[in-house]
Amino acid sequence: MSDRFYNPFQRPWMTREGAAAPNERKGLKLFKGVLAGGLAGGTEIFVTYPTEYVKTQLQLDGKSGKEKRFNGILDCTTKTVKNQGFLGLYKGVSILIYGSIPKAAVRFGCFNTIKSLVADDRGQLTSRASVMCGLIAGVCEAVLIVTPMEVIKVMFINDNRLAQPRYKSFSHGVKTIAREFGIRSFYKGLTATVIKEGSNQAMRFFVMETGKERYRKGDLSVHVPKAVVGLIGVLAGAISVLVNNPVDVVKTRMQGLESHKYKNTVDCFSKDMEAGRYRGVL
Repeated sequence: MSDRFYNPFQRPWMTREGAAAPNERKGLKLFKGVLAGGLAGGTEIFVTYPTEYVKTQLQLDGKSGKEKRFNGILDCTTKTVKNQGFLGLYKGVSILIYGSIPKAAVRFGCFNTIKSLVADDRGQLTSRASVMCGLIAGVCEAVLIVTPMEVIKVMFINDNRLAQPRYKSFSHGVKTIAREFGIRSFYKGLTATVIKEGSNQAMRFFVMETGKERYRKGDLSVHVPKAVVGLIGVLAGAISVLVNNPVDVVKTRMQGLESHKYKNTVDCFSKDMEAGRYRGVL
């Protein structure tokens, strides 16, 4: 594998050939990266959130021996739209959109900080060092941003399953969660979230680098088209989802309204994974 550095958090249009000029100050480049990453992430969330909503509903369905409400993706989508309208698929989307820029800030900030410590004299990273930077950045964003954000998202979606949903708005829901469950509740499922986010970044980077290296066939002068990079990115995302879905199921269960039924991440895994290891994937 090539030692050439590739930033897994950078959008294709934010490269030397795109928006960021090579002689700009590092601080300005980082700011632009965070802003662009946050806006792109927010747009991505808005477009893909219905699938995230359905996935979470399926992961919460049939828990603790209760009767399942949905028979799959299509059934869940149809029932949600029928009972709540199309916007019902966007319940809780504001939480992820609000967190998109802070998440990008932590991700870019951590990645570039670690990079500055381990890069060579030319500012380049080896493949192993790049994977390590991605892993650490994933862990940092999981601890500082993603876990509280995911807890609120899951609680909102879980609340929407009730006959009489209680959360009236984002601020009302957050205040209610804090009042009833305490501030510590925003870090439920931390271990599973850290494992998921850290391994996600490491796997996606590894697949991206391997795919581009195979395309170049060892010749670093060969330009990899953006379309090819996009296809490799889709493959990387699919692999990370399939591999990490058991952890994602545990994370969702640990962050729902009935999380008190589990002692910890291991207990949740042992109780629920045997029958529902890949809920929400197919």
